Amino acid sequence: MSSDFDARRFKAMERAGFNRIAANYDNAAHLRASLQDALIVAAAPAPGEHWLDVASGPGLLARAMAPRLGPTGFVLATDIADGMLAHARQCLTADSGTILFAATDAEHLCTPDDHFDGISIGLGLFALPHPDKALTELHRSLKPGGRIALSVWGAAGSVPLIERAQQCIARLLPAPKVARPSVFRFGDPAYLNAMLSEAGFSNIRLEPHDFHCRFATADAYWDAFLALAGGATEALSRLPEDKQQALRAAVADDLTDLADADGYHVPASTLIATAIKP
Repeated sequence: MSSDFDARRFKAMERAGFNRIAANYDNAAHLRASLQDALIVAAAPAPGEHWLDVASGPGLLARAMAPRLGPTGFVLATDIADGMLAHARQCLTADSGTILFAATDAEHLCTPDDHFDGISIGLGLFALPHPDKALTELHRSLKPGGRIALSVWGAAGSVPLIERAQQCIARLLPAPKVARPSVFRFGDPAYLNAMLSEAGFSNIRLEPHDFHCRFATADAYWDAFLALAGGATEALSRLPEDKQQALRAAVADDLTDLADADGYHVPASTLIATAIKP
């Protein structure tokens, strides 16, 4: 990471962006439903357990897991974006189970040592400027024998769902003065395995999970990207309106090879990792 990288500024942009897109992120969850289902199967939450959901966003994982934990279990949903958590709270129903909320930085958690049975992170680790610090915090927060389950985007070249929009942005806009951390850096299984191992985890298992999204128009694809992209969405929102519209119009050129008679069929690769705290 460049010495010019400002982690505080990066986090502020991510917070603002995810607060901006909270409802849209939730509404686009169906696009990633198979990944969420697979991550929950890997996590295997059980009745009575206490779970920590990090980078919880609008509580998609927390809301899916909490009913499985029964009346004595709970999920603590945490995120740096308080607007995301506020949206999650508004979505709770009488059948949601017990979900608690805390707006906190994953690199500096306000959690006790050796407390949780499990920790989940759905598509969130790559959004942290210092993921090594976060993984150390998560390891600290788990009980001995506790487990972590997380998902990350696949390697560069395997996630057109994100990359085609990034290609469009790179074609039309100047390169940023300071590069953002790549969202694909954990798509290298050896790298992800090493990060988990260095944080103290064992019994590490990595499984690929691929899914596809269908979009009727290039406009719909662009909207889906903006509903995912957090800090990038915030940065794009600050551009003049004509530049925003130029990007929206141009992204069709980056999707040409994914077009079919019904629109666009856009793939994405991810990894699901599970590990244990000895």
